[in-house]
Amino acid sequence: SCSGKMLLRTDLQYHTDSLLEDANGKQPERKSYNPWGLHCHRQHLNRMSSKHNENKLQQFLLLENVVSKYSYPCILDLKMGTRQHGDDASEEKKARHIKKCEQSTSASLGVRICGMQVYQVDTGHFLCKDKYYGRKLSPEGFRQALRQFLCNGNQLRTDLLEPIILRLKALLSVIRKQSSYRFYSSSLLIIYDGQEHKESADHHLPFAKSHGTNPSRVDVRMIDFAHTTFKGSKSNPNPTAYDGPDHGYIFGLENLIKILQNLSEGK
Repeated sequence: SCSGKMLLRTDLQYHTDSLLEDANGKQPERKSYNPWGLHCHRQHLNRMSSKHNENKLQQFLLLENVVSKYSYPCILDLKMGTRQHGDDASEEKKARHIKKCEQSTSASLGVRICGMQVYQVDTGHFLCKDKYYGRKLSPEGFRQALRQFLCNGNQLRTDLLEPIILRLKALLSVIRKQSSYRFYSSSLLIIYDGQEHKESADHHLPFAKSHGTNPSRVDVRMIDFAHTTFKGSKSNPNPTAYDGPDHGYIFGLENLIKILQNLSEGK
């Protein structure tokens, strides 16, 4: 935890000019590069130091910070599929999740926004939206929010559209080939750097084009697999319950690709 605290101090000193803007456009006081991430990190460090004996062996799950290489990480968190509850959900939880899906774009589009932060170059602030904002969106509102995610405050980042669409199509091709996987309650992260790079190549990103550079540093990641199940899974009470690909997930991917293609065509 000492190295973690040193890292936080370094991060706080290095990033001093970025601010967050809430959903209403209000600007809080000057904070570090990612105030919420820093707050959560500090909470974890404090909890670890207060609850765990330093001489006792502990086990932890190591997570990757997928935006660690980005100067101004713009992130879209999309809850995928038409069903969100896992097989282990209680009847009460199942009913609650079904209602959320029915009242949001999860039912109509197979995808809904769970969170978003996008850097606005005109103000130097991040615009942030949460899951409650995403639940209230109509299909047209979802399209407008997707456009807002790709807008830097001055213009639509049209350079992002092709690399994002290519990655989503590659993912769709893989999902269509899965015979029994169900990715209930999982999310899809779409990430890019709010600071435009004239010349930059990153060949380590998934689905990257081998014949050119990736100046937008776009990344697409599937995350949150706690309720994912498949035929033969120990967590699946009915091993024959699912056959074929996850059509709810595919429905969401297809609509997402279609909306982005319309944006690319100026629609």
